[in-house]
Amino acid sequence: MSRFWSGFVNELDPYVPGEQPKLANLTKLNTNENPYGPSPKVIEAIRMAASDRLRLYPDPTSAELRQAIADFYRIDTAWVFVGNGSDEVLGHVFNAFFRQEAPILFPDISYSFYPVYCQLYQISYDTVPLSHDFSINVDDYDRINGGIIFPNPNAPTGCLLALSEIERLLQKNTESVVVIDEAYIDFGGESAVSLVKDYPNLLIVQTMSKSRSLAGMRVGYAIGQADLIEGLIRVKDSFNSYPVDSLASAAGVAAMNDKAYFNETCQAVIDERNKVVTGLQELGFDVLPSAANFVFASHKQLDAAVIAAGLRKEGIIVRHFTKPRINQFLRISIGTAGENQQLLSVLDTLV
Repeated sequence: MSRFWSGFVNELDPYVPGEQPKLANLTKLNTNENPYGPSPKVIEAIRMAASDRLRLYPDPTSAELRQAIADFYRIDTAWVFVGNGSDEVLGHVFNAFFRQEAPILFPDISYSFYPVYCQLYQISYDTVPLSHDFSINVDDYDRINGGIIFPNPNAPTGCLLALSEIERLLQKNTESVVVIDEAYIDFGGESAVSLVKDYPNLLIVQTMSKSRSLAGMRVGYAIGQADLIEGLIRVKDSFNSYPVDSLASAAGVAAMNDKAYFNETCQAVIDERNKVVTGLQELGFDVLPSAANFVFASHKQLDAAVIAAGLRKEGIIVRHFTKPRINQFLRISIGTAGENQQLLSVLDTLV
């Protein structure tokens, strides 16, 4: 704390990202990074973009990147917004659409950045309890609100809400913006992008950090009808006109264009996830149904904190949450085949 801080800064409770320890020989299964590297075409695109043109500012409209995203989803570029990672995009979303008189709604167990944005932008919110099986019941959101947001699949649970249920939510909620945070949708879900044409209040937020292995490049995007995108652009241009740098843009374009590599690595993660789920269940874990690149598991007998500590001693880190209802769960990112086998072998010893 400093005497030079404003009172507002004193009151902030910042988001705490997943641990990034600098340890050798670490099996890192705590931050949902893709175990497979980016497409070789991405590496080549970055190499080509690393020229003396880096002295120039990037395109403030990120036209080429937006076009690549639009082509992938077969939509108009006017429906695409890009930013410096989906966290920045989400920050603009909260600022642009959720500063309303009525509280916004999101699940009580969800992405822990949401209440941070609310505090930052002084947005009132209500959390909606997940069902007993940790699923989202859209009927619970049938009330006056200033907006609705949730991840699909949800985080940290990994549970997927069916597209038909999202559409039912939209049909009930027409007077505020509904944001579906699809950071993990490519690992087993169906994107709600197909609904955007019919629902002017629907906004989809995605990231290239997960399914396209670009967590180190910070590229996120939103898809919605043009007037929603225009609102985001107004906020962005009042904050930072150049959020996506030249290297990140080149990487993003190449990643969107290499559909074969994208499909191959997503399927590899899904296949490994299925093996991990089976292995955990054989070791006495209850595992929630996951459509993400992680699983959420609790052991029938052993304390989650004890298991996490035991794994750490063996050089494996996973995410343990201490929040009520989920303090006996571990969120385990899906790694490579070798990393997953190491995890299961160590757990076999521990349990």
